Amino acid sequence: MYKENERIEPLGNGVEIIVSDNYHFSTDTILLANFASPKKSDCVVELGTGCGTMPLLWTRESSLKEIVAIDIQKDAVDMLTRSISHNIDNDKTNCSCITPLCADLKDLKGKLPFGRYNVVVCNPPYKLSGSGIVNPDKEKLLARHEESCTLDDICEAASHLLQYSGRFCICQRPERLADVMESMRKFSIEPKLLRLVQQRVSKEPKLFLLEGRYKGNRGFMQVLPTLFIENEQGDFSDEMKQIYGLYKEGRI
Repeated sequence: MYKENERIEPLGNGVEIIVSDNYHFSTDTILLANFASPKKSDCVVELGTGCGTMPLLWTRESSLKEIVAIDIQKDAVDMLTRSISHNIDNDKTNCSCITPLCADLKDLKGKLPFGRYNVVVCNPPYKLSGSGIVNPDKEKLLARHEESCTLDDICEAASHLLQYSGRFCICQRPERLADVMESMRKFSIEPKLLRLVQQRVSKEPKLFLLEGRYKGNRGFMQVLPTLFIENEQGDFSDEMKQIYGLYKEGRI
């Protein structure tokens, strides 16, 4: 069921995921999954799903209408496929709404119906191609640097997939906020909801969560209160405890 160098991690409510050193998840993933929070009736696509954490998180309590989890790396898609089978075998049948797809997000025409989806989500590489220390490990390089796709590629893919007024949700580092908004508007996705994330009050923001609407009217963008991961004592904030919820319960 899982291979050498892989392990099982609980996500809460009995749902489990196969992870490895190359394919795993972070707090950012959990925050974006919570920020996007698709409805039961939604058809959803995740671009660059990795081991499939967000789709599995969304199915802990109920099934969505449809989730397509896309990644260009065969090993990642294989891990998600086995995670889905593992959960279904353990009576977590909500996971059956997830369809893994090994594909390049720049080449989705004919692979998925354009204009169908209510929500598209992406936790993209944070670093520009060639910037910083380049990891020699191919899987980690693709996850951290814009080697296989750029922000424009991601936003263009989202614009093709979304139905009118569909939501595109993304997280990124604050220094790239202008880049993300510029790219969204280039492909008719209007930024509508922004939230900054800080480790604690005394620290500068480390992340932002942004929602855009496909062909939304230009103008008003709501800025939510800052999300603090910790309180000043170094413990999880009350909101983070609520967001982690079943995930933390699954790790006890």
